[in-house]
Amino acid sequence: MARRYLAAAALAAASVVMNPTGAQASPPGTKDVTAVLFEWNFASVARECTTTLGPAGYGSVQVSPPAEHIQGPQWWTSYQPVSYKIAGRLGDRTAFRDMVNTCHAAGVKVVVDTVINHMSAGSGTGTGGSSYSKYTYPGLYSSYDFDDCTSRISNYQDRWNVQHCELVGLSDLDTGENYVRGAIAGYMNDLLSLGVDGFRIDAAKHMDAADLANIKSRLSNPSVYWKQEVIHGAGEAVQPTEYTGNGDVQEFRYAYDLKRVFTNENLAYLKNYGEGWGYMSSGVSGVFVDNHDTERNGSTLSYKDDATYTLANVFMLAWPYGAPDVNSGYAFSDTDAGPPDGGAVKACWQDGWKCQHNWPEITSMVAFRNATRGQAVTNWWDNGGDAIAFGRGDKGFVAINHESGQVSRTYQTSLPAGTYCDVQNNRTVTVNSSGQFTATLGSNTALAIHAGKSSC
Repeated sequence: MARRYLAAAALAAASVVMNPTGAQASPPGTKDVTAVLFEWNFASVARECTTTLGPAGYGSVQVSPPAEHIQGPQWWTSYQPVSYKIAGRLGDRTAFRDMVNTCHAAGVKVVVDTVINHMSAGSGTGTGGSSYSKYTYPGLYSSYDFDDCTSRISNYQDRWNVQHCELVGLSDLDTGENYVRGAIAGYMNDLLSLGVDGFRIDAAKHMDAADLANIKSRLSNPSVYWKQEVIHGAGEAVQPTEYTGNGDVQEFRYAYDLKRVFTNENLAYLKNYGEGWGYMSSGVSGVFVDNHDTERNGSTLSYKDDATYTLANVFMLAWPYGAPDVNSGYAFSDTDAGPPDGGAVKACWQDGWKCQHNWPEITSMVAFRNATRGQAVTNWWDNGGDAIAFGRGDKGFVAINHESGQVSRTYQTSLPAGTYCDVQNNRTVTVNSSGQFTATLGSNTALAIHAGKSSC
């Protein structure tokens, strides 16, 4: 591929900083739960940071791609950028900056879903008024900046095919090219200048890990948090572990296996969930029950699974593996359908907005996770089937009943004696001097108690 040697003043923001410090193992700060507000507009995200995310203890919010993109009502138009201006469906530059500042004031970091592997397919006028055609983005990229392979990816056993051909027909950037690396870094540095705290790298699997390392080295903060979308495929040429030197990597097997265990197997199998199942190290893994892709393709649980979905989220937030994302989107029957009202959320649970991050059973577990941070799993119990319980050191204890009937028993914990609030059911639980309590859990319900929450 020909290289471009252009003096690009617009890319001055891409200040080259070599020898970046090591990747962070979880989102910055002590609160590692991220609410992924899929296709929420920036004004709605700002309000939610103030009213819900900050008070609940969420450490970060992930927002959908902010760059100018192709027009159209479908959600995936956000993933076809046509320029790096902040001028997408979800809001302009001012709205974005105001959102970041408002979330920071609420104690919530901002992670941006960042599309840098590719540009668009087709031609037209973008959401910010920019004209474009495939391989031609005036003032940004021309045909010289795209990979030689202009056919679709067809062979995941072939590394070159995966990383040089086109993902679903989208124009594939040549991230091995110096100019392209600078342009991408310029976009990310612009976001950093607006206060962004981290990035989710979309389609990271389709870029060489060394290319991403080079781009990251050019950032004004080269140690900034990022997590990379690298979907695991058995026997595939590109594997998630290749990317851990750059930052966190999303562990898709975690979500796939949770669906299988919660729907077809026994929760008792979860006793060594995580590295014991062959997953990546906890310190570099981003985990989730579902995301915007998997809830649509059926590979994971979703809001449509009701109590099973809720309990899977309770388990994820209680279990000390990885940095968890809580997906929060909208109801759909058409998997292409874009967000209600263009991304404006008037109120949770209206107009199709599901607001999973604010379901009481889920949001209450964010404080549980924060309170039990750094504590090992203790006092594991299971019935050999779908009822489990475990402690987190002397800071918390959770029980989950996914059986068809109620479960009554006395649980052994490592908690100090006292009265605690069961945050799942808003009732008090008394732990005796032996660390025991007795409780009855209805079918498909959970119980969770933790230090610092003694009254309901």
